[in-house]
Amino acid sequence: MKKSNLLSKKVGRIVADNFKTAAVFSKHGIDFCCNGGITLEEACKVQKVSPDELLDELIQLNETKDDTPYNKMSQEALINHVVEVHHKYVSTSIPVLKAYLEKLCRVHGEKHPELFEIRDEFGEAAEHLNAHMKREERILFPYLIAMYRAEKDHYTLSPPHFGHIDDPISLMEEEHDNEGARFRRIKELSSGYCPPPGACQTYRVTYAMLEEFESDLHTHIHLENNLIFPTARESFKDFEFNDNY
Repeated sequence: MKKSNLLSKKVGRIVADNFKTAAVFSKHGIDFCCNGGITLEEACKVQKVSPDELLDELIQLNETKDDTPYNKMSQEALINHVVEVHHKYVSTSIPVLKAYLEKLCRVHGEKHPELFEIRDEFGEAAEHLNAHMKREERILFPYLIAMYRAEKDHYTLSPPHFGHIDDPISLMEEEHDNEGARFRRIKELSSGYCPPPGACQTYRVTYAMLEEFESDLHTHIHLENNLIFPTARESFKDFEFNDNY
């Protein structure tokens, strides 16, 4: 879409066409819900946002797609992809979703008490996922990358301080299972991410974002459970350490 056409489009319509744009508008303080009836150009004037900057973000968002050839990536490249794409997605989505869920509970919670359960479940998921990703980024992944480089360039490493590779990997897999189960509960509570009739824009966007979050989590877990971890386990079997293991 041309920039001029997008500027004349109503904010609420833009979000209705692509819910991912809601995060961009929230970032710039643009109300796409109650004041979604104004054009993007008017919204930029009200919030004193650069139209060019906002348009670039929206256009880039619409053009983004994931066609990464995962099975052709090296172990190091795959780990970096998980961190830079999926870990980053989780980190940036959590504050937005938590804010939206709080708003829904405040405005609609009396008529829809399931929102409080969804908010609490997502809050638990946010806490556990943040801790989970830190353990991967600070402990497990650095060693897996070091092991990949050592194997590729034919040098040895000291054995990991965490013992056998199965110990941290099994813990990560268990935590993946827990969060998968948690999102199945969220999906059930939200009737399959289906907002009630007459739901406001924020309601619809929040449910769409929760559905996307779960979908991204499935890809995230798949890459680790089915590609990164099996490769690490297989490499560890025959790996030669420079110390008695």
